[in-house]
Amino acid sequence: IEELRARANALIRRAAGNASAALVFGALKIDTAAKQVFVNDQPVELTSYEYNTLEYLALHSNSSISKTELTEHLYHQDFERDSNVIEVFVLRLRKKLHPLNPIKTIRGQGYRFNAENL
Repeated sequence: IEELRARANALIRRAAGNASAALVFGALKIDTAAKQVFVNDQPVELTSYEYNTLEYLALHSNSSISKTELTEHLYHQDFERDSNVIEVFVLRLRKKLHPLNPIKTIRGQGYRFNAENL
């Protein structure tokens, strides 16, 4: 399963025009192979759920991603998760990535990773 997931992520990166394992948005670098995040070359400690949220948003940059879509991506089980959990992940990411704040809230739609302002 892990190898399949890694191959699928590599295909998604290449389809989006990112052939390398690193996604770089100005001062923000997301190393998808090592699952690490750097701001101004300083490592940022993230939980696995925070990292997966950030990576998914970054891979779909400048697209509006609903809380439902994020929940389905983060939790592979068939049980319902409270939408507040996603809000908590985004809040933590904003604090840890400050002052960059690449995640914008789109009222009534969800979230957007805004790569242009980085």
